Amino acid sequence: MSTENDGAAIPSAAGTRPESPTQAPTDPQAHAPAEAPAPDAHVPAAGGGEATAAETATAQQPVTPAATERTAQLPPVPAMPPAAAAPGDPAQQQAAFAAAGASGPGPSGSSGAAGAWYGGADAPPPYGGAAGGAPGGPATPWGAPPPPPPRKRSGGLVAAVLAAALLAGGIGGGVGYWAADRNGSDGSTTVSSSGDPKTESRAPGSVADIAGKALPSVVTIEAQSNSGEGGTGTGFVYDKQGHILTNNHVVASAAEGGKLQATFSDGKSYDAEVVGRAQGYDVAVIKLKDPSGAKLNPLPLGDSDKAAVGDATVAIGAPFGLSGTVTTGIVSAKKRPVASSDGGGGGQASYMSALQTDASINPGNSGGPLLNAQGAVIGINSAIQSAGNGGGFGGGQTQSGSIGLGFAIPINQAKNVADQLIRNHTPIYPVISATVNMKDSGTGAKIAANGANGSPAVTPGGPADKAGLKSGDVIVKLDDTKIDSGPTLISEIWTHQPGDKVTVTFIRDGKQSTTEITLGERRGDNN
Repeated sequence: MSTENDGAAIPSAAGTRPESPTQAPTDPQAHAPAEAPAPDAHVPAAGGGEATAAETATAQQPVTPAATERTAQLPPVPAMPPAAAAPGDPAQQQAAFAAAGASGPGPSGSSGAAGAWYGGADAPPPYGGAAGGAPGGPATPWGAPPPPPPRKRSGGLVAAVLAAALLAGGIGGGVGYWAADRNGSDGSTTVSSSGDPKTESRAPGSVADIAGKALPSVVTIEAQSNSGEGGTGTGFVYDKQGHILTNNHVVASAAEGGKLQATFSDGKSYDAEVVGRAQGYDVAVIKLKDPSGAKLNPLPLGDSDKAAVGDATVAIGAPFGLSGTVTTGIVSAKKRPVASSDGGGGGQASYMSALQTDASINPGNSGGPLLNAQGAVIGINSAIQSAGNGGGFGGGQTQSGSIGLGFAIPINQAKNVADQLIRNHTPIYPVISATVNMKDSGTGAKIAANGANGSPAVTPGGPADKAGLKSGDVIVKLDDTKIDSGPTLISEIWTHQPGDKVTVTFIRDGKQSTTEITLGERRGDNN
């Protein structure tokens, strides 16, 4: 199997397959150097020449400020002469208040200061004004006796207010002393957070909630061929029968008698086997050989057609072998045509009209789920754009990690393919049966002069032929989607099903025309 040094070959976008190799490849022509194995993410490869016959068929993809430390001694409160008044007289009550205040502890631990500190409108809240000293009176300087209260107030009321003031003074003095003593002990001003109830509750729809539910259904896949070559990718539980959905390029090396192992988030591993794979779609289904004991909770599938640019995304996988890694982002684009193939140039390319995301995807993420804000799967992470591969148009690859351009196969398409593979073990592709030029880009998909081995570019009696298309015609639109290259055309056709009718806009001899094509079908990857 390739170590995922794939190159993308489309004008619009390119990706590198995200799969972590477990062993350095031995073929220097087909793989990255052993000291720097390439990722498993699919990278659209630079394509050249014309599509093969097989490709043509598909046309063929907040802190309480710490108490201020007070160390200065406050002046003693002058004694207030007792008032010769009947019990209950306000003046007598006021004298009692001053006398009581002069004996209490002050904020720094001294005596004779508390009565003044808690009196007056200028005292610090909540001990100033009516609550802390002379009820409703003017501001009282610290250390001075409070003025007598107005004579109009009844003794009962004054007594009530006085009792409240004394109570507040006693409590406040204790708090003031405690704070000053604490600050004076070590000078620390750190404050402990009381916590965020919303965060701690992990509210439904939060990333933590989504990840917590999905992780038990995501597996790390280790694939190894008979020769020992292999890599690591990701997959997720598709149904309760033990089927796992992933990328073809994750399991391809083990497809012919190799070994496959799926490891769940609880650490339990199970041997698996390939049920079916579609190289063109880059989709594969594997199944646990003995699922007994496995917690098979299928991930819910969303509707990728309803995904919108800006929607939140959550990607789960095993980048560089780090299983259970969760990253987040948004859908940054839709219907991004991506073509990818293995770095050695062998085999057929795969095509997708991808969901683009800036969630971090790296080698090993391939085959993992791309989830929406409801925790439903909207895509299978399959490819990444690398910074050093010439923008996906060929050239050497110098960076294999995420640069914020990841591509996922829309789940609507992947589900159709998975169901085909489970039923028939063979993929079915919609086709127009015409060979198109895969090298030119920007102007459309041009039907080639000849097909493979000199055969006609437009298969006689095929869908394109019946619709009146000829060699040299340049297809510029498929329904409402602009076509700028051969890979874009294939990617868009493969979002349909055989038998679907599509409207094709093409240019012949400088004149634009339209025609309707009923898509044919091709079974398997080798036809």
